[in-house]
Amino acid sequence: MAEPTPSSRGTDLGDLLRRLRRRADLSQRELAARAGVPQPAVARIESGRAPDPRYRTVERLVRAAGGRMRVDVEPSAAEQPTAPEQPTAPEQPTAPEQPTAPVPHDDMRDRAGRRYPAHLDVWEVHEPRDWPGAWWAEWYSLPARLYPLPLPPATYRLNRDYRDERREREAVRQSVTVRRVTGPTVPATAWRFVAELRDGELIGELRAHEESPHLRWGDGERAEEREAVLDGVLVLARYRRLGIGRRLVQTLLEALGPVRVRALTEQPGISFLHACGFGIEASRPAAMRFEASVSGARPRRW
Repeated sequence: MAEPTPSSRGTDLGDLLRRLRRRADLSQRELAARAGVPQPAVARIESGRAPDPRYRTVERLVRAAGGRMRVDVEPSAAEQPTAPEQPTAPEQPTAPEQPTAPVPHDDMRDRAGRRYPAHLDVWEVHEPRDWPGAWWAEWYSLPARLYPLPLPPATYRLNRDYRDERREREAVRQSVTVRRVTGPTVPATAWRFVAELRDGELIGELRAHEESPHLRWGDGERAEEREAVLDGVLVLARYRRLGIGRRLVQTLLEALGPVRVRALTEQPGISFLHACGFGIEASRPAAMRFEASVSGARPRRW
């Protein structure tokens, strides 16, 4: 793919170089090593402190980042024909060049006014859990005045494996679809929803069934009521904490309409269902579980 070059069109060379570096996943040092150019030269070009770099230097940097240089020469006034000698067919529209994606955090600066690395993912820090450097936040809930270190405006991770996993998870969050499964394998009084990726990989599933309260309680006056029981919600471990489980539950609730839904769960399912809008119903009897003893002691009931 041809990349625009610095010309009268006003292309910002520093911005273009940062975009190329992000697309190629290269730091300034890595790009400089590939191009055989000193790293300070790359920093000066990207920051605008080298307004007129040598063409050969720019070409080496662009090529090392996977781009391609192109020079367009406009014809002079004497070379331009005044009138066509013969009718010509109308020009066919050409597809515009695909521009390089901008660096999403290019307008962010650290406390010293410097840009963050273009090839890494940067996010704002609002509280300690947003900052990997706040190791103390995992064990202590401190007010802001007692933070042992000041929080930076933004942060990033140098570990590329973590970065790639983060990008993959974000791509999954945006591309996953939820659909209902019907057919002879699913009874008419049951629901099954699955979460899938674009290639059809199944990464989540929800199952529920309908239950008539009057059959359970023997109350004929409640025969018109309908109730659904949530049998379970499963999401692959690597794709959890992306909101996929909540999307499955929300899709079920939208399909059921006014039908009541209940579920029986333990931690951490309680926290999950609470995040989905479920509440604890005190009128329900508490669930009891009986476990046989392995050591020969008396069984415990609770």
